[in-house]
Amino acid sequence: MKIGKAIVGLRIPILIIAVILLIPSAIGYLHTRTNYDILTYLPKDIETMKGQEILADDFGTGAFSMVVVEGMKDKDVSELADEIQEVDHVERVLSYPSATQGVIPIEVLPDEVKDTVVSGDAQLMAVFYDTTLSADETLQAVEDIRAIAGEKVFVGGMSAVVIDTKNLSDKEVPVYVAIAVALSLVVLTLSMDSFLIPVFFLLSIGCAILYNMGSNVIQGEISYVTKALAAVLQLAVTMDYSIFLWHSYCEEKTKEPDNKAAMAVAIDKTFVSVLGSSITTVAGFVALCFMSFTLGLDMGIVMAKGVVIGVICCVTILPSMILLFDKAITKTAHRPLLPDFSKASKWIVKHSYIFLIAFVVLIIPAYYGQSHNKVYYNLDSSLPKDLESIQANEKLEKQFNMASTHMILIDSNMKDKDVRKMISEINDVDGVKATLGIQSLCGAGMPKEMLPQSIVDILDDGEYQLLFVMSEYKVASDEVNAQCDRINKIIDKYDENGMLIGEAPCTEDLIKVTDHDFKVVNSVSIILVGLIIIFVFRSVSLPVLLVSVIEFAIFINMGIPHYTGAVLPFVASIVIGTIQLGSTVDYAILMTNKYKEARLGGLAKNDAVSTALEGSMNSIVVSALSFFAATFGVGLYSQIDTISSLCILMARGAIISMFVVLLLLPAVLKVFDKLIVYTTSGFGELRNHHLHIRRKMV
Repeated sequence: MKIGKAIVGLRIPILIIAVILLIPSAIGYLHTRTNYDILTYLPKDIETMKGQEILADDFGTGAFSMVVVEGMKDKDVSELADEIQEVDHVERVLSYPSATQGVIPIEVLPDEVKDTVVSGDAQLMAVFYDTTLSADETLQAVEDIRAIAGEKVFVGGMSAVVIDTKNLSDKEVPVYVAIAVALSLVVLTLSMDSFLIPVFFLLSIGCAILYNMGSNVIQGEISYVTKALAAVLQLAVTMDYSIFLWHSYCEEKTKEPDNKAAMAVAIDKTFVSVLGSSITTVAGFVALCFMSFTLGLDMGIVMAKGVVIGVICCVTILPSMILLFDKAITKTAHRPLLPDFSKASKWIVKHSYIFLIAFVVLIIPAYYGQSHNKVYYNLDSSLPKDLESIQANEKLEKQFNMASTHMILIDSNMKDKDVRKMISEINDVDGVKATLGIQSLCGAGMPKEMLPQSIVDILDDGEYQLLFVMSEYKVASDEVNAQCDRINKIIDKYDENGMLIGEAPCTEDLIKVTDHDFKVVNSVSIILVGLIIIFVFRSVSLPVLLVSVIEFAIFINMGIPHYTGAVLPFVASIVIGTIQLGSTVDYAILMTNKYKEARLGGLAKNDAVSTALEGSMNSIVVSALSFFAATFGVGLYSQIDTISSLCILMARGAIISMFVVLLLLPAVLKVFDKLIVYTTSGFGELRNHHLHIRRKMV
């Protein structure tokens, strides 16, 4: 009781320090950069990422935008290009008028070039930036170009998508927190025995969230996905700790009239119990750190840290608040509005065979469904269609039949004859509309020496030549992936050091990397959680049984999208399994712990299972409903499909895990009772009793 007594004795200093710490946390939060470009989390050693570095270092061009200009004369387009050129961090602007300087009429250009830059009354220009795709300077430049351009100019490309993602995410994140808090209050008001105690739960967790988000300044930056989900997810997974402390405190008050002494005992009990519970949750998030796609590392560190901070705040700040406002909390006491589950628990145990049959019936379609989900990797597919960048990209696709743009880096010293041959072969690849480089303009009758030096600098730095491939296929489609593979083979034939880069090749790498990561993360999370259960129960069989029960719940959750025809963002498909396992396996551990205590207390297996279910049902229901409340509303509200899908999956996963644990786990404990007794430490007397009965029967 030393920790509990110390915390109770220091409750006022703890609250003062807690308030003071909010100041540096807020400063840290405001100074933590947010990364809105998911592709930057790809491994740095893959070819596409190396090519991006060469583009930035050698050409001074870290990103570019394709700009559609409608209803303007060449002179006006040229003037607009000059205006855009003056925007900070715009390196160069390439348009037909600026490229030809009026020397070559549009009519004499080769068809593939003409169709690429002009379509009806629309022209295409390329804007090159001297900073990287998602750098703050690039994003500001896109905003400035939009301000200059007006309604008839559409800025497309990944930088435009990133800025729209940023604007939408920044607007929505505060609403996520408000929705999660409001719905959590509803659940807590129904399930707790005081109207005021939920407010202190949320204040304590709110401090933990701000400390966690403020400490991210050490990392320098976090992804927008992590930023959007961290507060909601931390609220969802750490609420249990506050509930446990309150229940423990109320129980101790019936034994100990002195509130401070009761709280000291409650803190010690909570610390031991919550420590064990939080380890599995931390393990789930730590598993994300094993992804080679480092978005997992980003999310894993932030959330694992958040759980640890949540535990610390639960046993320090929350008890200090409760003791300070104990009288006010008591005055707002009421009966919990949740029903009594004792009758339900007896019925479930009695009819456990029904749920075993249901398991046998559902396991195959559930496994099939989750292994045949459709996943999308096109990053702008997660955004609303009315955003400026999405509309611009649609203009590119409809008016210029250009759904994506690749870039090729080849040796600057390659002979023009070979470059032309390579371009000709690439143009013959299915879905390639045109390949543009210095040779494209020279082919129109202009000697290379007559090209403006600014254009030459864009396309040739003396070490590398840069070619642009205009593709009719969408990023992340099977067609564009096959196209990239074919183009890579052609490049290798002419220049073994040549590189194909751009959004589509990066996304193809993303598909390969995350497919591997999905298997790694699931395996690591199962192993880590299994090892923790071995340590908790000192059992060989229980880790397999408990993890299998939760994995079945995950299969159901992840199988539903297949049968409803939903297509999931790739991030959701990778991380949801480990989050659901780490966050809800506690339900199974809680019930199993009570079952073990009942069996060791002398109860027969049926009575032990019934007692365990009845004793844990209320806690499991409240925990699952709290998790659901914190995530479901955000899932419905968010216009960013990556965030929406993740929250819906987490909310649904919590409820499915709740039902699977309450309905299936009792049947599993009954069926495998003998195996559990023989493979779990502490059941020595029961094993001897079984052996004694068997000998008598013989």
